[in-house]
Amino acid sequence: MSTAHELPHRVAGLYDVLHRRRDTRAEFTGEPVPDDVLRRVLGAAHAAPSVGLSQPWDFVLVRDERTRRAFRDHVHAERSVFEAQLDGDRARSFSRIKVEGVQESSLGVVVTYDPDRGSPAVLGRHAIADAGLYSVCLAIQNLWLAATAEGLGVGWVSFYREDVLRRLLDIPTRLRPVAWLCVGPVRDLPDTPDLERHGWRTRLPLDDVLHHERYGERRSR
Repeated sequence: MSTAHELPHRVAGLYDVLHRRRDTRAEFTGEPVPDDVLRRVLGAAHAAPSVGLSQPWDFVLVRDERTRRAFRDHVHAERSVFEAQLDGDRARSFSRIKVEGVQESSLGVVVTYDPDRGSPAVLGRHAIADAGLYSVCLAIQNLWLAATAEGLGVGWVSFYREDVLRRLLDIPTRLRPVAWLCVGPVRDLPDTPDLERHGWRTRLPLDDVLHHERYGERRSR
């Protein structure tokens, strides 16, 4: 198998971005994202594949301080709800983990899913209702990788109630807010993901999740 230094430069660069990508929390500098960089990053997200070419995503750019503060307060309340369910070592590990960088980052990018985009006949969605939602996740991954390549950090905030975010941003009821992404320049990207660094979980080896022909069948090593 070829090693990383033997790969063509553009291929090695892709793998470097994939492995440098981090869910960023505390590393934001607060500096603005240049307009041309933001446009490229959003363009990369919009270039993602989607079921039936429905492109069921929208991007809401949130810079207003009052809106971001209100969302941060909601996130902190939901953090407390989750923390109350923990005990022992789990509670101690979680207490060290920062779950958001809403105000430290330059802006929020809220990504929504519109199930009516491309309706009534979305090619490829008739048998898998969630295929449109998967498409939105692909757009988020594209955005994340492009941001990493541009030297930006991204943090996906998941401690929120969808109805609260709908009301905060006037998102129509039929749309689903899939992610609030904190985006902005960072001091650096940690070598080790926060959840590993703080002892919450460790990454599984590839061979632990690799099956051959049938689920549960492993190749002998």
